[in-house]
Amino acid sequence: MITTFTEWDIVRNLLLAGRWTVLLSLVAFIGGALVTLPLLLLRLTGGRGINRIIRGYIELFQGTPLLMQLFLAFFGVALLGIDISAWTAASLALTLYTSAFLLDIWFGSIRALPKGQWEASRCLGLSFTQTLCRVVAPQAVRIAIAPTVGFAVQVVKGTALASIIGFVELTKAGTMLTNVTYQPFKVFALVALGYFLLCYPLSRYSRYLENKFNASHHH
Repeated sequence: MITTFTEWDIVRNLLLAGRWTVLLSLVAFIGGALVTLPLLLLRLTGGRGINRIIRGYIELFQGTPLLMQLFLAFFGVALLGIDISAWTAASLALTLYTSAFLLDIWFGSIRALPKGQWEASRCLGLSFTQTLCRVVAPQAVRIAIAPTVGFAVQVVKGTALASIIGFVELTKAGTMLTNVTYQPFKVFALVALGYFLLCYPLSRYSRYLENKFNASHHH
């Protein structure tokens, strides 16, 4: 068994698992964005009570380890008698985790705009929705895009923890291959390379966007 595993077999298996890392990252990020949008609107329009609940939601997911959230999503739901796959549990936990951070980034980006813009729009007779869509959102997006892309890197790294509940992505595949090949250094060097190839372009892009925004901001 050990001798039949060539370098190419290791790489091929890691590439197959890598697809699940990418897919889980996308689900978490898109799902997180979809959860964030209504919560963001509630946070902008809601009273003190609603804001307190949303604040609690953010603090819960930001203040507890992602590993614990994955455990609760997988084993906690199972305790309720609901059969849940590792894929579903990982998607759910990472979506909620992502939304808590995106909510902070996006709300902060809206808050970063001068208050006068809201007042000026009101003077021009624009409604809250019109002000948000036409005036505030286009500017807030420019502020939010760099930290959002930067946070995407954290999401990709976060998917590694899904291996704990048995979801076969890059890290889990690395562990399984190590058990077969007895070459942990080689296997995990390739796993690390995989994460680097996924995260490095995102990090660079985030930095580029940040510099671009800062440059246009100063002009």
